[in-house]
Amino acid sequence: MHGYGLLHLVLDLLGTFAFALNGALTATRVARLDIVGVLALAMVTALGGGVLRDVLAGALPPATFSDWRYLAVAVAGGMVTFLMWRHLERYTTLITVFDAAGLSLFAVTGATTALEYHIGAPQAVLLGVVTGVGGGTLRDVLVSRLPTVLYADLYAIPALLGAGITVACARTGVYGVPAALGAAVACFTLRMIGAHYGLNAPGPRRSGRGTAGSGDSSRDAAS
Repeated sequence: MHGYGLLHLVLDLLGTFAFALNGALTATRVARLDIVGVLALAMVTALGGGVLRDVLAGALPPATFSDWRYLAVAVAGGMVTFLMWRHLERYTTLITVFDAAGLSLFAVTGATTALEYHIGAPQAVLLGVVTGVGGGTLRDVLVSRLPTVLYADLYAIPALLGAGITVACARTGVYGVPAALGAAVACFTLRMIGAHYGLNAPGPRRSGRGTAGSGDSSRDAAS
């Protein structure tokens, strides 16, 4: 993290905390897990994307294993949710909000990590997307759901936008706090618009009502 230093660390820890809250809320509301399951899902969701990012970028050992703050923030997010889940459960949109926040922040830090390790611009954007969606994908697999990135509400596209803005700003020499926050806000806004209005990326055209209906029902069952 030589080039971006404190900014990168702060965004990374914020993303870790947001995804920890999301994973823990998923554990309590969707899977109805006990405290061990809540903390495990919080840590997998919060740390999974960052570990994938660091391994793919060659940033070894991953920050999760070399900096105690990542694990501490993930556990803190899980414990906050476990202790307050009855209050948080009233707000049905919180899972989506925390997921969008983690997605946005990790898309930015994933792209900047790639650039720090001299990975090309297209690959840096791709790594930003992988970082953003990685933890959520592992979360969904563990609770036996079709990963959100594969079907719903503009998920990978917002991460692509956030990572793309980050790389463009870095390449033009204007990357800093405003640019990083702008990229994260753009990603977050697009993700929330997609979730609110049920927008999706274009899918294959289906012939016949039966085929379309079966596709919709299978998606609903997965979610």
